[in-house]
Amino acid sequence: MDRAGEKLRRARERLKLTYRDVVEASQEIAKRRGNSDYLIPLSRLADIENSGRVPTIFRLYTMAAIYRLDLQEVMRWYGVPAEQLPVDAMQVGLEGTHPIPLPFSNGHPAAPQLPDTAIDLTQTTSVSQLIGRWGKLPLSLVQASDGRQYQYALVGSDDWSMFPILRPGSLILIDQSRRKVARGGWLNEFDRPIYFLEHRAGFACGWCTLDASRLVVQPHPSSEQRPQVFAYPDEIDVIGQVIGAAMLLESKKRRNSRP
Repeated sequence: MDRAGEKLRRARERLKLTYRDVVEASQEIAKRRGNSDYLIPLSRLADIENSGRVPTIFRLYTMAAIYRLDLQEVMRWYGVPAEQLPVDAMQVGLEGTHPIPLPFSNGHPAAPQLPDTAIDLTQTTSVSQLIGRWGKLPLSLVQASDGRQYQYALVGSDDWSMFPILRPGSLILIDQSRRKVARGGWLNEFDRPIYFLEHRAGFACGWCTLDASRLVVQPHPSSEQRPQVFAYPDEIDVIGQVIGAAMLLESKKRRNSRP
């Protein structure tokens, strides 16, 4: 902690800022944010630099802004690896399917390498950061694009709803700007848009038909599953359209072994 304080002190001194300069700048940030928690009193600033006092998240933000520092880097100085948040999140067992944001580094998606045991692969899961098992392949789909427009998702190993177009275990790329359900314009099943959706019970992936206030999620006929009908938009939300996929050609579980 003393080292973190020293780094902050050196950052302040490089900019030739006095304690009083920092206090006054923090007052402006607190005023702009409408929250006095961003304010750094002079005595507290001295404690942070010299006595190993750990700043609050608000004051850490303030110093990062004033000193022109990357907030995640400053958090690492205090032993908080913010970039590893998705990795640790995946270690927490949750019963429901859930999305996790994709971390970014230098404006591009960053991919922490996760072990296969870090996630329940039997569930269709929105896992924007879970691309370690696929290497760089999915990242090449969005490397030249604005990553904030896209989201990754994982088709569960028990989800055969769009087989054979999307195999269980597929890593799919969703364009979140394409949320309007198309009513036509495709020539065959491979041209028909596939959508990634969120409903009360979790997530779904499939073709969609929108009729007034009713949205039908249509699985592939080979899945032998029934369409699902939802009140729209009360019961289901269209996250975006599937525009890319990375698939393993072999599944650990054979299709004819499905219950």
